[in-house]
Amino acid sequence: MLIENFSNLNLSKDFLTNLDSLGYTKLTAIQQKSLPLSLNNSDLIAQAKTGSGKTVAFCIPIINKLNIKNFRIQSLIIAPTRELANQIALEIRKLSRHIHNLKVLTLCGGTPFKPQVLSLSHEAHIIVATPGRVLKHIEQNNIDLENITTLVLDEADKMLDMGFYDDIMQIIDTLPKNRQTLLFSATFEKNIERLASNVLKNPTIVKIENEEKVHIKQKFYEVKEENKTALIPAIISSNKAKSILIFCNMKIKCDQLADDLYALGLDVLTLHSDLEQKQRDETIILFSNKSYPILIATDVASRGLHIDDVDLVINYDLSSDEKVHTHRIGRTARAGKGGMAVSLYTSNDFDRVELIKDAFLDIEDENIEKIEDDLSYKIDSGLRTIFINGGKKQKLRAGDILGAMTAGIGLQKEDIGKIDILDFASYVAINKEKISFVLEKLSKEKIKGKYYRIYEK
Repeated sequence: MLIENFSNLNLSKDFLTNLDSLGYTKLTAIQQKSLPLSLNNSDLIAQAKTGSGKTVAFCIPIINKLNIKNFRIQSLIIAPTRELANQIALEIRKLSRHIHNLKVLTLCGGTPFKPQVLSLSHEAHIIVATPGRVLKHIEQNNIDLENITTLVLDEADKMLDMGFYDDIMQIIDTLPKNRQTLLFSATFEKNIERLASNVLKNPTIVKIENEEKVHIKQKFYEVKEENKTALIPAIISSNKAKSILIFCNMKIKCDQLADDLYALGLDVLTLHSDLEQKQRDETIILFSNKSYPILIATDVASRGLHIDDVDLVINYDLSSDEKVHTHRIGRTARAGKGGMAVSLYTSNDFDRVELIKDAFLDIEDENIEKIEDDLSYKIDSGLRTIFINGGKKQKLRAGDILGAMTAGIGLQKEDIGKIDILDFASYVAINKEKISFVLEKLSKEKIKGKYYRIYEK
């Protein structure tokens, strides 16, 4: 019999109270099938798409068996990208708010190396890392992994696609043999079987399949290349979408499309590998907190980013194959919610269209003439974001910022959206009609006894 509620799991009262405060009441399908096994210290191979609740599924057992008094690295989570590693670390911090002095450290490429060495010298309980960077720390003897009790490989298929197999095996060779290993993957192919056979002991296989076909409605339109951009506003308005993710295959196309849509009066963000990590983090925050309605991205954003409530995915360029297509459209319909994916293709894309249609048997072509552009529909966001030049390192918390805005300057709670706090910066979504008021008043108001520089992003 499957467990349906978090309250039925064998977790401490404080843990359950924290889960309830985060809005975690009912388990998703992958959580129902995996948590009873992983909480029992079993090795696990779990197949589930992005957005199915898998991060919570592997974070809960890690936190549950953590010995907070043992200030050594007890769990290692390996992920393919910096963005995913940062999102996992954030989720762990939320899930473990009931535990004092828990230290989670991220080790990712594209960020300064020496500060990581210093942080490692002070130890941590949980490490979240990309393969190349944690291997570099191992090779330079910066990290002690002999107390590891749990290893998680998240998005394992993506890591293998990116050529990380040898790095992963070198990392695993340094870990204790007596450990729990949890492998999460969106697909289960020969390369995953090979990895699993080398690193897991008598694993249980849990599969949650075909969720995309149940929840995501897809429309395909054959168009001329030169007509694509002009169709975007009509596609958005006809679907009454408020949060839109558009995929292009090349970085230069992202920037060109952003310029063209901006010229049409639309507010857009872009996300691709040419952006520095700080810019990428900020872009994800501004889109996920609903300050901008449209994000144009390359496939760097198709996996591993926790951006909820995306109403519409548009494949401006058709993906290279059906696997990439599946991951792209999986950005909508997260955690069982409905979603829409629209794909544009030209006569040169017929082969790729057929590949994708073979994987999704319910796809039908639509006539672009049937797209009804609702000119009265406003493609905009009711929120904008303010930047505060202080964060976790200054001991700022969401409650401090919320208090300064409400009790301090008199802003109503309903005018405040999501608050994101990074190490040295904080971002707050605000009713855009109140931005000028907040900028004027908050710059003169102390937050936790100190003045901070504040401006609009």
